[in-house]
Amino acid sequence: MPIGTFGFRRKCMVLLATASLTALILVSCAEEKEEKMKQPIIAEESTFFSVASIEPGASYTTFSDGDLWPVAWADDDALYSANGDGIGFGYESGGEWSDIVMNKITGSPWNNDVEGERLAAGDEIGRIWGDPERYNRKPTGIVAVGGDLYLAVQDLNKDEASGHIFNEAPAASIYKSTDKGKTWTASVQSPMFKDHTFTTVMFLDYGQEGADNTFDDYVYAYGLDNNWRDSFSDIVEDPTKLYLARMKKESIQDVSAWEFYAGNLQGKAKWTKPGDLQAKRPVLQDERRLYIDRLTPGLGNLSVVSQGSIVYNRPLDRYLYTSWTEFTFEFYEASKPWGPWKRFLSVDFGEYPWVDKKAGGYATVIPSKYISADGREMWVGSNTFVGGVKNYNFSLRKLKVIPFVKTEPDNGKSGVNLALPANSQDVAPLSRAMYEGELSRLNDGDRENAEDSRNGERKPEDWWGYAWSRAYHMNKVVYSAGDAYEGTGGWFDRVRVQVRQNFKWVDVRNIRTTPSYPGNESANRNTYEFVFDDTWGDGVRIIGKPGGDEAYTSIAELEVYYAE
Repeated sequence: MPIGTFGFRRKCMVLLATASLTALILVSCAEEKEEKMKQPIIAEESTFFSVASIEPGASYTTFSDGDLWPVAWADDDALYSANGDGIGFGYESGGEWSDIVMNKITGSPWNNDVEGERLAAGDEIGRIWGDPERYNRKPTGIVAVGGDLYLAVQDLNKDEASGHIFNEAPAASIYKSTDKGKTWTASVQSPMFKDHTFTTVMFLDYGQEGADNTFDDYVYAYGLDNNWRDSFSDIVEDPTKLYLARMKKESIQDVSAWEFYAGNLQGKAKWTKPGDLQAKRPVLQDERRLYIDRLTPGLGNLSVVSQGSIVYNRPLDRYLYTSWTEFTFEFYEASKPWGPWKRFLSVDFGEYPWVDKKAGGYATVIPSKYISADGREMWVGSNTFVGGVKNYNFSLRKLKVIPFVKTEPDNGKSGVNLALPANSQDVAPLSRAMYEGELSRLNDGDRENAEDSRNGERKPEDWWGYAWSRAYHMNKVVYSAGDAYEGTGGWFDRVRVQVRQNFKWVDVRNIRTTPSYPGNESANRNTYEFVFDDTWGDGVRIIGKPGGDEAYTSIAELEVYYAE
């Protein structure tokens, strides 16, 4: 999708008149300019990864209690992480509940030996700047610098009676620990950030003690205005912009020394004078809205820029920002801390209820310590306590990515199903949404087990398909439908086949369908062959308008061939 800057083509009426040596040009563009200003700014889609996929639920959990878990990798090889609203890693030590807890975490999920220790909590860490009856403390970011730790903490609304609980963050400050998280101090007697400005602070994770920053001597911090995610009650504006600041290592607690990004969304960097917070400009702006047409009343019209993490993946030389909404993950990548930021993965977990094996969550965090040596596998933390699932501990799931490398298809015609993992390189199933979180059913070779796309949304378009890390010739897709129910859904009203070429989805030509696809509930549990002219791509999908009152489709298997 276009990045949504103000540089689109204008249709203008031009009158050129020549008199003596003067050319008079009259341009009438008022209506077009007004329309231009209404267009939402949408983050461009990435072309850096050919394949990106994430586990639908947490696959590694720990004996801990709490949410959020921003992390820093310190010089003693431990992670230091603060959780909100819980006990932290304090079960064994008899720790009490607190709105904020600092923890030391050792081990690795790859080795199955992650353990934690509670270090401090509550007032031992920092204060609440507003009315304690209305606000509590929430950790948003942490960084390890020179053997010390710096923790960003915001005031977050906790007033459930007002309807504004979790819906505004008016103030924030940064606290320092010189003894690895046991004691903390503030440098000022008033919040560093106030008036809902830059109050969700997330430090750029540059590896252990910032060792992966070989480019300059700055510490970087990102920020959101107004709230840590969509303000469901709209007491403040929803965050749609991600901001960036830099500071010298000795000035982390002195906002008057911070320089804020003042460049453009295309990554042309420039910086404000120290302390000029009002002159800041976003490094990322994404005004997409999700779940705008729900089937039933509930949370909707969701903004996509939220508190997550920004980490530098050194093996891939890429910066990753992991954001989320109430029902989705929204991940971005960039070549520099200031962008340009592009979206590389969106995962729709559907409306509630969720189940353990398929649950999204909030506060999506990638610890740099949990990035593989080749950068292609990472562990992502997130939490949820609603929708029938309680994933409320330091828990993780795998994210896998493969950078794009241009390839030429060289497979010959055969009866080989290119969708089967045994037959093609790094195949990853794709979907618009998933009800059970079982995308592996698309290519498990079993036409009995089915998945569908019910997500509580009236979707105008639905799809099922695959992405590969290399290109293939293909000319046939075999679609085995899942369950379809009269009036409800489970079928496509209309369906076509597309291949991905140079990151563009292109309709195949001269498609022939056997038997004819009915476009109604009679598609139930039937198999359809779509044969088309020889083509190529590093992705393929069936796509169309979903049928039924609940606007969803179903699938049991999707086979792909380059057939004789």
